[in-house]
Amino acid sequence: MNFGRGPSVVLNVGGTRYSFSREVLKDFPLRRVSRLHGCLSEQDVLEVCDDYDRERNEYFFDRHSEAFGFIMLYVRHGHLRFVPHMCELSFYNEMIYWGLEGSHLDYCCQRRLDDRMSETCTYYAAEEPPGEAAGGPEGKGRRPPGAEGGKWLERMRRTFEEPTSSVAAQVLATVSILFVIVSMVVLCASTLPEWRAPENRSVEEQSRIIEAICIGWFTAECIVRFIVSKNKCEFVRRPLNIIDLLAITPYYISVLMTVFTGENSQLQRAGVTLRVLRMMRIFWVIKLARHFIGLQTLGLTLKRCYREMVMLLVFICVAMAIFSALSQLLENGLDLGTKNKDYASIPAACWWVIISMTTVGYGDMCPITVPGRILGGICVVSGIVLLALPITFIYHSFVQCYHELKFRSARYSRSLSAEFLN
Repeated sequence: MNFGRGPSVVLNVGGTRYSFSREVLKDFPLRRVSRLHGCLSEQDVLEVCDDYDRERNEYFFDRHSEAFGFIMLYVRHGHLRFVPHMCELSFYNEMIYWGLEGSHLDYCCQRRLDDRMSETCTYYAAEEPPGEAAGGPEGKGRRPPGAEGGKWLERMRRTFEEPTSSVAAQVLATVSILFVIVSMVVLCASTLPEWRAPENRSVEEQSRIIEAICIGWFTAECIVRFIVSKNKCEFVRRPLNIIDLLAITPYYISVLMTVFTGENSQLQRAGVTLRVLRMMRIFWVIKLARHFIGLQTLGLTLKRCYREMVMLLVFICVAMAIFSALSQLLENGLDLGTKNKDYASIPAACWWVIISMTTVGYGDMCPITVPGRILGGICVVSGIVLLALPITFIYHSFVQCYHELKFRSARYSRSLSAEFLN
């Protein structure tokens, strides 16, 4: 150590004093403490600690003394655990300050830290919304050329993308939801036989006008969001935007097909195509995911848990292959005097296996032999166990995604409250 005198140094952490020899500091396990060995001046020392007493060669750290005591137990014995009755995140901040990481914790405490961070969305908390940095005290009076236009585009983008970011965004989201509901009601009602009766031709025409107005709103909304987006390629690749295109495009395709081919009953193929395209408008209901945190949570969970979903599918396929082959053999393949025609083939038995494993049990087919019924009981119990194994991981991911999206929504709600105050 090149600064200070005396054979030993004293660390004062929150009022608790620790004495060490100079040589110990050189290879001390805590990075912040070991940095004291290389300090050449008092300025270097004050970059590491909060204060320094030259006469007593004492270094002051304004940190949690009890937390540092547990960290010193790790230095001596190699085990790091949380301080009782102390917030896990607060202790984690102390660890980071002294140069430790989460991996230094014992396994049980690592799990507690992961759960705590998942609950508070620490993994995904962004620093600040982009608009706040420019509007802070330091950003005033330093606006580069074109900043006003960029700020306006950012505000427009947040208005269309984040329903809780402002009053205008909430109004826009409400109007969009109303258009979705109206379009869904019209789509469902248009399949009623009464609406298609010849005497109700005027009602059908009115429904088409309402449908055209809704499509016009969705189209305008999609175009504006594309214009104000930062990255046009990323905009096209986003799942919700793809769903918007799938919901809008069939209407224009059906209009073009009606213009060129007509809805003539003689053109059976074109008529089927038109009906399929009209039913594809059911994708409009997925547009609600842009405004409801529950649907967003479901989509984000499926995206992050695709491995667990694949694992669940593999479990079901393997069990279905085994039980369908055995059930076909026991119910139809053996000459036991009674043959169950419902199990004439393995593909037919697969249907029984899948509804048994999921405990649905429609009752349209069931085993009639004693061995077949025993196999059916085993199949049901196996289905419960196999389905329950990956569900735990999916559930924890769902909770984590929900808290993350809720945290992000709360951040924009705080900016909304600031807008009201201003």
